[in-house]
Amino acid sequence: MAVVDKIRLDEAPIQNKRERRPYKSNWTGTYRRVAAGLDFLSMLSAGVIAFVLRFPGIPSDPTVPYVALTVVLPVLFVVTLMVCRAYQPRFVGVGWEEFHRVLRAGFVLTAFVAIAAYATKTEVARGYVVMALPLGTFLALVARYRLRKWLHNRRWKGDCMRRVIAVGHRTSVADLIRLLREKRYHGMDIVGVCLPPALASGEDAVSEVEGVPVLGDFGQAAGVVQRSGADSVAVLACPEMDGVALRRLAWQIERDDIELVVAPALMDVTGPRISIRPVAGLPLLHVEHPELDGSRKIFKGLFDRAAALAGLVALSPLLLLVAFLIKVTSQGPVMFRQTRVGRDGREFTVLKFRTMVVDAEARKNELQGSNEQDGVLFKMKSDPRVTAVGRRLRRYSLDELPQLFNVLRGEMSLVGPRPPLPDEVAQYGGDVYRRLAVKPGMTGLWQVSGRSDLTWEESVRLDLRYVDNWTLALDLQIMWKTWSAVFKGSGAY
Repeated sequence: MAVVDKIRLDEAPIQNKRERRPYKSNWTGTYRRVAAGLDFLSMLSAGVIAFVLRFPGIPSDPTVPYVALTVVLPVLFVVTLMVCRAYQPRFVGVGWEEFHRVLRAGFVLTAFVAIAAYATKTEVARGYVVMALPLGTFLALVARYRLRKWLHNRRWKGDCMRRVIAVGHRTSVADLIRLLREKRYHGMDIVGVCLPPALASGEDAVSEVEGVPVLGDFGQAAGVVQRSGADSVAVLACPEMDGVALRRLAWQIERDDIELVVAPALMDVTGPRISIRPVAGLPLLHVEHPELDGSRKIFKGLFDRAAALAGLVALSPLLLLVAFLIKVTSQGPVMFRQTRVGRDGREFTVLKFRTMVVDAEARKNELQGSNEQDGVLFKMKSDPRVTAVGRRLRRYSLDELPQLFNVLRGEMSLVGPRPPLPDEVAQYGGDVYRRLAVKPGMTGLWQVSGRSDLTWEESVRLDLRYVDNWTLALDLQIMWKTWSAVFKGSGAY
């Protein structure tokens, strides 16, 4: 009873759902229905294609059960997706989890059909099943990808956003607001802020953070959520919001299905390195060390070399064409060789197609006053040293294709941090040296996140995030996104 007396009246759980969220939109429900419809049509299309290819000609009596199976499979697929929780709102729009659950549903349905056929001793045409289920899963993944891109476009226009209340200290809240404004595709729009009591009221009170109004202090977060019609509460790392305070906040918002997200103090560590394990009733966050050596390193090296060799063979006509254009349009060698720093500080010679005039390095000192980058990098959007052909090559990163030879020689990786110059490394300090713990890459998080448009601090943060969270799945994801970044040409100069 004493514990109950300590809970203030304004902190009591909200009892009436009808009184809250005046701004709540139902875009998530529409999105899930559209996704279910696309999943149904994907499996239906795959079933029809498999039926036509496996049983060409006019349908006969033996093929009637497969006509029925073609109609039933899409229903079973949607039900399996529901069981695998592929329509959960928290997986919508960002992350690999949405696609992973679609893949899981495809495997589960395939296993179910196989087990059911074996248990009932039903003869099922293997050719039909082998074509229909994998093709249906693939089409569903493509449809989900296109639907996600549509959602991202809507979010850049300010639609389909989750209304978020940020709870934390002023600096961390300001960082979160700026980050979410730059990455609007995450779909989180901070509409209000709750600060410590000293900053939320009194003489030192602030009225807004980065243009977002301060609506209360930590103890008033539940009431702020009700008045603002928010969908989510984001609690940033701060000592005031301990386990008891977080649990109380969760109780206050659980009746209205408000999402509660908590940012740990340890930043930029994700994926399989993090797990939550209960110890003596306490949910402890376990952080594993990154695996930079061992079998995963060997496998990554083999994959890099095999892919580089295949790329050189497939792209050889393009490489010859680019070399010819450089040779006939400007004086100087076709290749540009430059010393870069690789893993553990070892220097190597990187190969690139020449995109500048021959005396570009000698003229660099003259242009230092026009440097448009901060930190240790030198970048100019309209660098006078770049040739006409070189500008085109840089826009689509074609000048970096010869680095496939560096990958083949084991000096670089397909994916990794940006290969730095020796004079850049000489200016490194503190944590930045960790970029050299792995091989530099032809592409990386810096490539798919803005390239030369990134600040020095952002480039370092992305490289360190990659080093600490490397997985083969992350490499494949970055390579997939590289095509889009190269095609758009943004940040390339």
